[in-house]
Amino acid sequence: MTTSSQFSFQLSERASREVKLAPLRFNGSELAVSEAFMTYWRFAAERQRVFFNRLEGTSPFTSDAILSTFKFTNAYRASDRVSQYLIHSVAYAGDQSPRELFFRIILFKLFNKIETWELLIAELGELSSSSFSVDAYDRVLSAALADGRRIYSAAYIMPSGGPGVFGRKHCSHLALLQRMLDDDVAAKIADMRSMESAFLLLRSYPMIGDFLAFQFVTDLNYSTLTAFDEMDFVVAGPGARDGLRKCFPDADLRTSADLIRFVADIQEQQFEQLGISFPSLWGRRLQLIDCQNLFCEVDKYSRQAHPHIMGISGRTRIKQQFVSTAKPLKLFYPPKWKINDHIPADYRA
Repeated sequence: MTTSSQFSFQLSERASREVKLAPLRFNGSELAVSEAFMTYWRFAAERQRVFFNRLEGTSPFTSDAILSTFKFTNAYRASDRVSQYLIHSVAYAGDQSPRELFFRIILFKLFNKIETWELLIAELGELSSSSFSVDAYDRVLSAALADGRRIYSAAYIMPSGGPGVFGRKHCSHLALLQRMLDDDVAAKIADMRSMESAFLLLRSYPMIGDFLAFQFVTDLNYSTLTAFDEMDFVVAGPGARDGLRKCFPDADLRTSADLIRFVADIQEQQFEQLGISFPSLWGRRLQLIDCQNLFCEVDKYSRQAHPHIMGISGRTRIKQQFVSTAKPLKLFYPPKWKINDHIPADYRA
């Protein structure tokens, strides 16, 4: 295995001066880039280096002050702790029929919190569509809320159904899951040939907009329910659009998906041009979802590194601080990616 210590985040002062921010050619026209675009690639490499350093127990994980202080997701979405839990302990643990896979993954993603999933198991036993009851799940979650516990992740905001629709917010989400089960959405998605088709079906349901539909279909695609090509479809979330604006100040963001695809296509060229050795995920390239996420993270990183470069939202602070977790991460990726055998045994789930 190539160790992360062989990779370096910081360009040397001389190399930084020699790298010129030349416009790129995109859709037949010049695409102006800002210094945040250089940071995009440097951030991707250093965040991946942090990932390997944490696996190896290397300390400090990074010399970068911003990464040491604030919380950022991994360069590869599937390497994040919650995604790893979903893949190993939700998607590939239990009944692999389409209906049960869909039920478990969407139930988990509605709250996107490991502790909520484990609470439901502790109180209700095995979680399955056949025994699913909105009332029973509501009782468990309402009791947790009454005890002052958080049941939703802070990673993104889940919209509610509006006041008085299904009672409390979590009841709206449980009712939504029941509706999708009644509509046999699992079977419909299992028969679809493209990620975009599944995305459009999910987006047609209340409380699921573009961002959530894309996140949900990505998580479903980690499982055996679907086998969509991850390089066929991408949707830019609000954070990614902010990052795109910072990297490409004059770009038409109506072409956000095309811009993300363009960046994914030129990744090796850009790393080489900047003199950055990128420690990939055991040979797996950054996929569209990863490049989309990286734009979101670079938007946040640039609030500290390039405060003069403004995005769409105008946000200037990074809210979440980095907090190291003592529990080591054991890795398991979708078997269809064929990278699990390359993970050193000490890191393998």
